[in-house]
Amino acid sequence: MSGVSLAVAPQSAQPSQKRRVQQEQTAGEGVMGSLRMIELQLVAFIMVFSASGLVPLLDLVFPAVISVYLLALSRYAFPSHGAVASGNQEILHGSRLFRLYVVVGTTVGLILPLAYVLGGFARGDEHAVRSATPHLFLLSFQILTENLIGKFSVFSPPMRALVPLFYTVRRIFVILDWINDVWMNKSLPANAQIKDTAWYWFGLGLAMANMVYFSINLFGFLIPRFLPRAFERYLEEKESGEMYAKSGEDKRSATDKPQSKPGDKKAD
Repeated sequence: MSGVSLAVAPQSAQPSQKRRVQQEQTAGEGVMGSLRMIELQLVAFIMVFSASGLVPLLDLVFPAVISVYLLALSRYAFPSHGAVASGNQEILHGSRLFRLYVVVGTTVGLILPLAYVLGGFARGDEHAVRSATPHLFLLSFQILTENLIGKFSVFSPPMRALVPLFYTVRRIFVILDWINDVWMNKSLPANAQIKDTAWYWFGLGLAMANMVYFSINLFGFLIPRFLPRAFERYLEEKESGEMYAKSGEDKRSATDKPQSKPGDKKAD
């Protein structure tokens, strides 16, 4: 969600580590199976949100426009370097603290808003459902796009960094609308019960928490750290690809160069 899901570590292919490779492949199959389940769930969320009529037209069109733009950038601006694409695609090495940061973001950005929407359905609070659904729709599309791009080496590091960047910028404006909806367009009656008061402040606090987290994520991580590192990695891959191509040309030229035979030398 913050871009770390796009960092993919390669598997070793040395013959002396066959047992380790088999274990990694088995674990990889389990991870890929989990990703497939997550992707199916995300697709289900996207279809439900799209059919519910709760997502504005601009947010419905946004993923399609961004996907086309990303494909154009991948083709013409930041193409992947095939000579090194099969190598290590990891952009950042995440520490335990950073993994905790990602878990907090998943909880604040996905799990709790989903519970809020489901609770809104159960309580008949259409206002709460309509306020939080656009954010969930865009976040589901973002995670799905990150997972798909992370699986294919044809996408360069800048493309893997631009996905969360574009979606986070858009979602900040959506979260601002969410906060305005909850703060300005919804009020508690004078004789509100405790559960209604708790529900009101839970929705407002959740919107504010998302605003704080994703603002920090955008201005404290994606722009100053993740994006520059992605471009550094891209330049490293480009230089490695050029060196690989040059060494290949040198080997071919050395092979094609005619060798002199002992019989061709003239005797003194």
